[in-house]
Amino acid sequence: MSLLITDIAELSTCDPAHGEGPTGVLTDAALVVENGEVAWIGPAAQAPDADERLSAEGGAVLPGFVDSHAHLVFAGDRAGEFAARMAGQPYAAGGIRTTVAATRAASDEQLRANAARHVEEALRQGTTTIEIKGGYGLTVADEARSLRLAREFTAETTYLGAHVVPAGTDADAYVALAAGEMLDAAAPYAKWADVFCERGAFDGDQAREILTAAAKRGLGLRVHANQLTEGPGVRLAVELGAASADHCTFLSDADVDALASSSTVATLLPGVEFSTRQPYPDARRLIDAGVNVAIASDCNPGSCYTSSMPLMIALAVREMRMTVPEAILAATAGGAKALRRTDIGRLVPGARADLVVLDAPSALHLAYRPGVPLVRSVLRAGARVA
Repeated sequence: MSLLITDIAELSTCDPAHGEGPTGVLTDAALVVENGEVAWIGPAAQAPDADERLSAEGGAVLPGFVDSHAHLVFAGDRAGEFAARMAGQPYAAGGIRTTVAATRAASDEQLRANAARHVEEALRQGTTTIEIKGGYGLTVADEARSLRLAREFTAETTYLGAHVVPAGTDADAYVALAAGEMLDAAAPYAKWADVFCERGAFDGDQAREILTAAAKRGLGLRVHANQLTEGPGVRLAVELGAASADHCTFLSDADVDALASSSTVATLLPGVEFSTRQPYPDARRLIDAGVNVAIASDCNPGSCYTSSMPLMIALAVREMRMTVPEAILAATAGGAKALRRTDIGRLVPGARADLVVLDAPSALHLAYRPGVPLVRSVLRAGARVA
């Protein structure tokens, strides 16, 4: 069956080769879906016939958001920690261990239900592809369990056994475990491997050992890098050919140069800075240097408990000096690059028909009207899912 989507005030293809400006905009447009893929885009007056029709009712259409960094397999929350930060207590990574304890104590059914709730929440806000990390088990069995459950919701699963060193554990022994037995148990359920390379977590040598071991097992690489301080994370990500260096809050000129000369995407997580009152990453500096940039939610119960990609777009524009088209690209095609995917993040012939219909005439409204639920409907592979 083919589907013709009509009455589109503005279609953001997120490919400048297919329309005007950086987001490839077509006005008064239509789009045809066949077999779950975009088959045709163009002026509404030239639209071919199709088996079914769907009216966008004068709304804007853009690709489904690609959230390339989220932590959704967990139990409990840390609302008290958030309140303390808002009262002036500085953020530190140590609160992760609180979630670890709650996650270990939860049943599969509890973890599955919580993850499903957050995936559905994200979907209603336009996220059609989401990455899910482990990292709240920190034992061989619990990390394998976390990724087994994550795999029920997405193919983009990430081994993060190296999130923090569990309390009372020798760091060297834990690194050996994370690079060995734990990795072996989790790898069958993982597409990616990640390490929190940061003060209070894992240093550059420890991160390299774990990431190198993961690469030998066929996993793609991602790195939590330079969130709290300047450090080795970004340059390690580039050295190892990681798909993405995530956070990138504190960068030296050498870090920016390394990213600009590589295929590693700088994935920025503005919700973290909103929730921790740390400085926002300087997206303008990165973009002007020619770095590939994505934005993602980092949805997690500690440092950023929101799954809203529209909020990330608004924060990127207001706080990180991105233009609205740049933020939209970062949330769609940029996220796809961070996952090394070419089938999502764009609405062009041959791409998967993952798309969002807005209750607004332009995608500019995502930043112009922050906090307003503008997503009217969501299609994944051409089928309406929200």
